[in-house]
Amino acid sequence: MSRTPFTVVKTRPALEQALEAISRQPVLGVDTETTALDPRDGKVRLLQVAIPEHNFVVDLFELPAFKHPGLREMLSSPQPIKVFHNAKFDVKMLLHHFDLEVRGLFDTLLASQLIGAGRREGGHGLAAVSDRHLGEVVDKSLQVSNWSGRLTDSQYEYAAKDAALMLPLHEKLSASLHELGLEDVARLEFECVLPLAAMELAGMALDADCWRRLVVNLERAHSVLSDELKRELAGGIPQLTLFGEPPNINLDSPTQVMDALAHMGIKVEGTRSWQLQALAKEHPAVEKLLEYRSVQKLLSSYGLALLEHISPVTGRLHADFRQMGATGGRMSCSDPNLQQVPNTPEYRSCFRAPAGRKLVIADYSQIELRILADWSQDTALVKALMSGEDLHCVTASQMFGIELEAVSKDQRSAAKQLNYGIMYGLGAQGLGARIGCSLEEAEVMLRKYFDAYSGVAAFLRDAADRAVTDRESRTRSGRLIYFSFDANDRTQVGATQRLGKNAPIQGSSADIIKRALALLYEALKPIDARIVNCVHDEIVIEVAEAQAEECAAILDREMIAAAREFISSVPVTVDIAIGDAWLK
Repeated sequence: MSRTPFTVVKTRPALEQALEAISRQPVLGVDTETTALDPRDGKVRLLQVAIPEHNFVVDLFELPAFKHPGLREMLSSPQPIKVFHNAKFDVKMLLHHFDLEVRGLFDTLLASQLIGAGRREGGHGLAAVSDRHLGEVVDKSLQVSNWSGRLTDSQYEYAAKDAALMLPLHEKLSASLHELGLEDVARLEFECVLPLAAMELAGMALDADCWRRLVVNLERAHSVLSDELKRELAGGIPQLTLFGEPPNINLDSPTQVMDALAHMGIKVEGTRSWQLQALAKEHPAVEKLLEYRSVQKLLSSYGLALLEHISPVTGRLHADFRQMGATGGRMSCSDPNLQQVPNTPEYRSCFRAPAGRKLVIADYSQIELRILADWSQDTALVKALMSGEDLHCVTASQMFGIELEAVSKDQRSAAKQLNYGIMYGLGAQGLGARIGCSLEEAEVMLRKYFDAYSGVAAFLRDAADRAVTDRESRTRSGRLIYFSFDANDRTQVGATQRLGKNAPIQGSSADIIKRALALLYEALKPIDARIVNCVHDEIVIEVAEAQAEECAAILDREMIAAAREFISSVPVTVDIAIGDAWLK
């Protein structure tokens, strides 16, 4: 990259001159340099703003630039467009340290992910994106240098270059977004950056003592299950047990477990959960093995290590949400993963609102089924959702040709499994394993389901075929999803067909929740409330106790409004609960 002239701004007059030049531009390249990655640990040292032919590097340790209303207005207004790479990082820093809400942004990382649409292109870091779209090699060696002391000319120049890259990247990526019809979904993603940054800063409160008690109980259960399982797998062979001790079987060894099961007369092809599930009801040892693994997984994922993520500054958990954690647009979460906390009272009751505050929990009711109904326009499914009756009972009634009142618990369970599983390519074998019936019975149920919902069958069949022939799908926002597979490999083709059915629906659900976050962020401003968590189709708000009911009404209104932008022919409902803990 050629050297671009830059000015280091350390005085008020220099800032005035910079703002004068900046104010005439419709698009700005923006970046920051910070003394740490966590806003609670570090400070913002530099603010870089690039315009064509020149860059300005504001040294915030030398000049309190954010006291200038012109600079604040420029960053918080919809215009000009501010181009960042990984905008959430910079937005979070500016919000935390300067109470500044950046709007009118364009994120080259998110744009690159949208354009890539799931293809493996070498990553979406600034160096990779610059190389791929501009043919520019970016030297990031100074990124980890000390930004808290006296800065060198090389550091100032490095900072200026990063901001300067934003302008040609914006030009290239904007053209690609337009060409691929991704402008609407890009706008949706960009408008979600500020709400997500604020949510991460807010964090979620956790009762540490409650969590410790939970882990102690879990460890005790794990130990008991381990001993019982070892004895059962030993098959009662006395020589495997010495002095009353549990047999020396490594429960984490597939080979030893398979040998032990074989000795009990239980032949399995492998010890993965899906290979064992069908045998669980028939063999107590297999059922206990699955239970043991479940407890073990919970301990490894959500043991005492979770407490290490509590910030010593705020006393709260501040997770990292990756805005496009999956190809279809779903968010993912880490450090810690608050999206995978088990949905049971034992776990969620430990996530409690502080004194004087409440948690308002809202989630869309059957949102993917409503997307499917709206998209497929299946007469029976639309009618079932319009009726307001229990959808799974209505489906069972349709499937089995019986009156609604005559639907049994088992019939409703089968219908529920099909309603939710059909979009994920659930077949007869999978259905049989889930509800404990024979392959033949499951095949009959599937046939009756598709007879009842022929429009759903046609839509899913068409979606699967298009995924294979076009190698791409679209969500309701126009989000693009590419499929890469070997057309001569039947297994890969089958997997693509299953993804083709589900990806547009799950991706549209992600579109809706992100739109809801953007609407809620603005709608909640008049009250003392903040978004603290988001789990796919669920949003959690922490609010002053006296305003909990008002908050619930806002949640209901804005979440339905967001869904209405994507779903028009069936009703959308939101289930809302108010409480002291993360419980529904």
